[in-house]
Amino acid sequence: MNNQFYNSFDTERLSAWESGEDYRTPFQMDRDRVLHTPAFRKLQSKTQVFWSGEYDFYRTRLTHSLEVAQIGRSISHWLKVDSDLLGDDYFIDPELVEVICLSHDLGHPPFGHAGERSLNTLMKDYGGFEGNAQTLRLLAERIFSVKRTGMDPTRAFLDGVLKYKTLWSELVKDGQTPKNHFVYDKQNSYLDWAMGGRDFPIELIPGKERDSFKSIECQVMDWADDTAYSLNDLADSVRAGFLSIHRIEKWSEKVGEPCGEGSPLGDLIKAIRGDRVEPFAGKRIGQYIQSARLIEDTNCMSALTNRYRYQLHVDEEIRKESEVFKKLAYEVVFLSPELKQLEHKGNYMLERLWGVLKQRYIDGDTNNGQDFQILPPQDASEIEATPDMDDRARLVCDFLAGLTDGSAVRLYKRLFIPDFGSIGDLV
Repeated sequence: MNNQFYNSFDTERLSAWESGEDYRTPFQMDRDRVLHTPAFRKLQSKTQVFWSGEYDFYRTRLTHSLEVAQIGRSISHWLKVDSDLLGDDYFIDPELVEVICLSHDLGHPPFGHAGERSLNTLMKDYGGFEGNAQTLRLLAERIFSVKRTGMDPTRAFLDGVLKYKTLWSELVKDGQTPKNHFVYDKQNSYLDWAMGGRDFPIELIPGKERDSFKSIECQVMDWADDTAYSLNDLADSVRAGFLSIHRIEKWSEKVGEPCGEGSPLGDLIKAIRGDRVEPFAGKRIGQYIQSARLIEDTNCMSALTNRYRYQLHVDEEIRKESEVFKKLAYEVVFLSPELKQLEHKGNYMLERLWGVLKQRYIDGDTNNGQDFQILPPQDASEIEATPDMDDRARLVCDFLAGLTDGSAVRLYKRLFIPDFGSIGDLV
């Protein structure tokens, strides 16, 4: 039975290529392509909360993405069961949601959000860097590393990863580089294609208002990501010893958040005492999934595609609880000296790597006439054949963003630590 929720506008590919007779749906093809790419596999060695490789049981970007995908599929199934607006032949495709969730962090660089901030600062003269914009760049242009091509996504898939719909230049104020939440200026054509050439209404001004205008699948991914971040990452933090009962009680007193019996923090403390943090997170995930509801909406895109005909509404009590857990993790774990020291180290390594690569491949300085070839041949050839300086900078940034935590450290050591490295230890 065909799913009437989607039409040809949703399944059209960026190149307009049609798959013809294939046993898979267009969204299944999208998912399969992502799963078999190096960019997806690299997520196993990129930081989620703690540096990858620290301990085997901590989540990485890969395990986080898998968990977000599972939660996203479950939300899709729940909405089909719960909502009178959906039915057996009219529903949010769980495999489309799955590939959006699997892909949502593809563009993140090594060393987590600290690495993202570092690259944005280093790219301030060349259009900035943003993890979600880099995901879009990979999917549309770069994900197949050998051919240096994109994966030709469907419109519904590409639009589903567009958490932000504001251009970098639209956020530049008084010469200050935007911190995050943008797409690159040269990605405007993809944004235009995703929206079917329609202009944003005047009330959707660049920034928060425009970024909140998302397809229903993107909204589901967003809530699945929030769910995983506020619960699963919390469990890792407890296991790592960053979140103890004492620290939680001290933080709750500082911010005025109750931690007594029946409160979210009280339930977390009870779970820690009983060594049942994982079951606590698992039960809460189920509650978060079932807190989602569909409501109808009318906007500039709703007549063109059902993906903009609905909004995801989350029960306010659950939404507030999620915000409490995220704030707790951010202020007690992410801002801790232990993690900030590692972030400083990651930032330092990226800055030094950028300095060498910028001098050699962007500025064209061959270091007193010695033509040191630092990058792998394919990367170096592509950069050197690119005449525009901004484009060269973007390609250098692509290389750094594509490194894992471990490969970034090894490259740093090879370039700057005299007694490290061998001829067989290449990135």
